[in-house]
Amino acid sequence: MGWKAFSLALRPRAPLHIGAGTEGNLQRTRPYVTGRALWGALTARLARDWPDLRGDYAEAGRRVHAELAFSYLYPTCGEEGPIWPWGTTADAFRWRFLGSLASTAIDPSGGGAHEGSLHEVEHIAPVSRDGRAIILRGYLFAAEGTELPWQAVLPRLQLGGERGYGWGRVEVAGLEEVGPEHILFGMYDADPGTWPPVLTARDCGEGGTWLLAHALAVDVQESGALRRACNGLSGPVEPLVGRETEVASGFGARLSAVRIAWVPGTRVVAGRRFRIGPCGVWEGV
Repeated sequence: MGWKAFSLALRPRAPLHIGAGTEGNLQRTRPYVTGRALWGALTARLARDWPDLRGDYAEAGRRVHAELAFSYLYPTCGEEGPIWPWGTTADAFRWRFLGSLASTAIDPSGGGAHEGSLHEVEHIAPVSRDGRAIILRGYLFAAEGTELPWQAVLPRLQLGGERGYGWGRVEVAGLEEVGPEHILFGMYDADPGTWPPVLTARDCGEGGTWLLAHALAVDVQESGALRRACNGLSGPVEPLVGRETEVASGFGARLSAVRIAWVPGTRVVAGRRFRIGPCGVWEGV
């Protein structure tokens, strides 16, 4: 089974928070939108809006996993390619694209702040510090024959956290079908006859390129031993874990299994191959 690829551009209409842990009272954001955040937003919107799913979030999530694949989305100011971490320093990126908002919980009995409740939430801003509209750019792959109305729900997505305050709202700034030679910012080749898509790293200088998503670094064997899953990479790794919602346990009550992965921006040698797995996480092949 093959696929069709689409270049996707989303314009944030509100701050966007993709959780990356806390430092003191600061809730950090990732400098990109993960595949998990996009999967969750599509799942929620399809379950609510598509009558065929009848509000079945579990089935909606399963269908999105089975019939769609996506890259991470990266903030730009209109440029064709990603900005972080390939075209700027980390400090310059944070100054240009990120902001934060401080808030506290109010004690209704006295009208003052609850002790210890002051916190600050970092976010990807809708507008850069130099006054330009920020665009989130990435790619979406749709399996041949899919009937999911994913294009219809794109304008109503809410991405990331703090959605109860209106954060994460986006509008579609561009959606264009592209051929395999025009995907992933020209940094990878893809086999159009495989599903999920299989990617091959190009030589974009110095014998390789960069990861555009998390890539699994180890596999867990039946014996419990860990095996390195991707050779030809060099860079930091981190644990991937998130909250999951089930009818039995309630909203966000269960944690997903922990997986160890190289982070986006890791160097990868040319010719290294990956499969786009669930939630946009890459797996070595």
